[in-house]
Amino acid sequence: MTATDLGGAGYVESGSGWSPLTWGPAFALLGLLVELGLPGPVHLPQWLGAAALFAAATAVWVAARRKYRSVLLTPERLVVGGETVPVERIEALGETEDAWTGRVLGGQLTLPRGTGAVPLLLSSGEPGSAQRRERVLAWARDPEALRTALGKPPGPPE
Repeated sequence: MTATDLGGAGYVESGSGWSPLTWGPAFALLGLLVELGLPGPVHLPQWLGAAALFAAATAVWVAARRKYRSVLLTPERLVVGGETVPVERIEALGETEDAWTGRVLGGQLTLPRGTGAVPLLLSSGEPGSAQRRERVLAWARDPEALRTALGKPPGPPE
C-alpha cells in the first residue's frame, strides 16, 4: 500500500501484512505430507480442518495488529494504533526520542516492541479555552521518517 492509495498520506505503517495467514495452512500441509510418507491411514479431512482453524486464528491476530499497531499520517490527522489526533493540535516535536515523557498514544501502557518514540506537544484543541498542553508519545517502527513527515519544528520540553 502506498501513500497515494490512501489519499496523499504522508506516512503509512501497517501493523501486519496478510502473509501470516499462509503459515497455518502451510504447517497443516507439512503435517499431511509427513503423514502421507508414513504407513497407516491418511487423515485428510482433519488436516483440512486444522488448516482452516489455524487460518481463522491467524486472521484474528492479523486484524488486531492491523488495527492496533498501524500508523497513518494524512494532512488532517495522525492515527497511532487505535487513537486519532488532528494534525492542527500538534504544536511541536521533541528533539530526541527520550526528550519527554508522556502518555503513549494508541491506548497502550508502553511503546510497542520494535518501535521508537516520537514525542509530541498537543494543544487542548478547544477554541476559546485556556491553552492546556499535553505531552504524548507517538510511536513508529521508523520514528525519524514519522518525525520528518510531520514536519513540525522541535519544541522546548517546558
